[in-house]
Amino acid sequence: MNLIQSVEWAVIAPVVAVAVGSLTALLVDLLLPPASRAFPAARRGAVLGGLAVAAPALALALLLPLRAGDRATFCLTVDPAPCSYVADRFALTVQALVLLGALLAALISLPALTRPDDRPGAVPAGEYVFLLLASATGAALLPAARDLATLILALEVATLPVYALVALRRADRLAPEAALKFLLSSVTATAVTLLGVGFLYAAAGGLHLTVLADALPDADPALSGLVTVGAALALVGFALKVGAVPFHFWIPDTYGGAPPAIAGYLAVVGKTAGLAGLVLLTTVALPGEHAVWGPALALLAGLTMTLGNVAALRVDPAAPGSAVRLLAWSSVGQAGWLLVPLAAAGREIGAGDTGYAGAVSAAVGATLSYALMYAVVTLGAFAVVLSVRGGRIADHRGMAARRRPTALAMAFFLICLAGLPPGLIGLFTKVAVIRSAVDADLAVLAVVAAVNVVIALVYYLRWIAVLFRPVGEESAAGVPVAGAPATVAEPTPVGGGAVRPAGAADVPATGAPGEGVGPEDAPSDDTSGVLPAAARPVGALPLSVAVGLAAGIALVLSGWPQIILRLASGTFL
Repeated sequence: MNLIQSVEWAVIAPVVAVAVGSLTALLVDLLLPPASRAFPAARRGAVLGGLAVAAPALALALLLPLRAGDRATFCLTVDPAPCSYVADRFALTVQALVLLGALLAALISLPALTRPDDRPGAVPAGEYVFLLLASATGAALLPAARDLATLILALEVATLPVYALVALRRADRLAPEAALKFLLSSVTATAVTLLGVGFLYAAAGGLHLTVLADALPDADPALSGLVTVGAALALVGFALKVGAVPFHFWIPDTYGGAPPAIAGYLAVVGKTAGLAGLVLLTTVALPGEHAVWGPALALLAGLTMTLGNVAALRVDPAAPGSAVRLLAWSSVGQAGWLLVPLAAAGREIGAGDTGYAGAVSAAVGATLSYALMYAVVTLGAFAVVLSVRGGRIADHRGMAARRRPTALAMAFFLICLAGLPPGLIGLFTKVAVIRSAVDADLAVLAVVAAVNVVIALVYYLRWIAVLFRPVGEESAAGVPVAGAPATVAEPTPVGGGAVRPAGAADVPATGAPGEGVGPEDAPSDDTSGVLPAAARPVGALPLSVAVGLAAGIALVLSGWPQIILRLASGTFL
């Protein structure tokens, strides 16, 4: 057999652009002069941060010539020629999601990158940008991979740099623990996945996904048990990246200990990459093993969304780090929604209808449409959380009084996640997911999903209420709201006639662990004292740009829902 492979550089250009960007960041960091009065650390961070934004933006532009979705490379010369890299519609859609997520994560990282090294919460800019872009390279490669070796390699390239990114805040005592939990759980899952891949290779005699799909149904009956076990084990690593129960236990602590921008990156880019791996492994490589992964994913979907939403419901808004912790548990619940259409795809394959390929493609489209909604609004929510001094939900109290556009954007993000109008993007994607379950006769799973919509409404609406609650307002029971002063006395005027509730100065101005937001980060015009110190904005332009970009995309998709409907019913595989 001739193993020489053809290479089309234009096809792999988006991935190469991000990889070159990561290496360039390392070289630029080496060549830039040390921080000094003439060349402050903020300028170094701005240069490297600009590179972190430019690389995924360039990669997104390089996707445009491939939009026809009919290109492939690294193909064998045999007939038919299996390829290791395929730029089809599925790969391009997921790559666009991943690169958009990396771009937004880079934007919301800029305040930390431009912070002086002696300030709490500062991160080494060169290492940070290199690791972020290296991880994005693996995440962009994964959806185009069409053999098991490339798939696992891409998964690990996307994951390994994140271990260091989580632990990069040297002064934060929670960061090493968070990174260690992520490392141990991920390495264990990867080992299990590799064992499953070995079993599948032994049974099929090949690594390409199309070869597996053709060879496994005709494998020696004596190897049927090996195939079943291999299929189950191979799913574990991708299920962990998605955050499915019971592989979710690392998420709350890892998100809480990581820099907020990296927590958002993990919640979106890491989850999307894991989801792409699940789609390829199940519907492309192992359609004949639908009896194994179909019911398993249905069970995981129901458990994941229920446990995630119930845990989010129990988050105390006044607890330290509650904002990121609630988003972490929310991401677990949202992962359940992402798995529902895949479970429906397994059921459609099992039905044995001649037209099941179209139903499977529609199910994949429903997953991708939901992933698009989730990616945009989740990163927007993380940007808002990062712009507020303090890591508690209670620190967002009264935001609408002084930062109405930001408060409205945050409320819109949460409404989209809840699936309520006017967040039509969230409503339509949830309808598409539930419809896929109903069409596949997964009525119980559809009912579980509908119940979880109601559960999630409680904590999303509770957060929205905090945004618009006046400072110092008491609850109906007469108990001060979380984060409010212990006593509410007559308001006293403060500088220029502004009013501050008595005792408001007692609200601590501490951020999330290691966030290191100091008084000088607040805008100079925020001196009225109307808001507690923790609710004053950090005042970083990149955060405003990220929030505006995420809100703009969400508004366009909500105002033009045909995009989502077309995506949900498109042909991808």
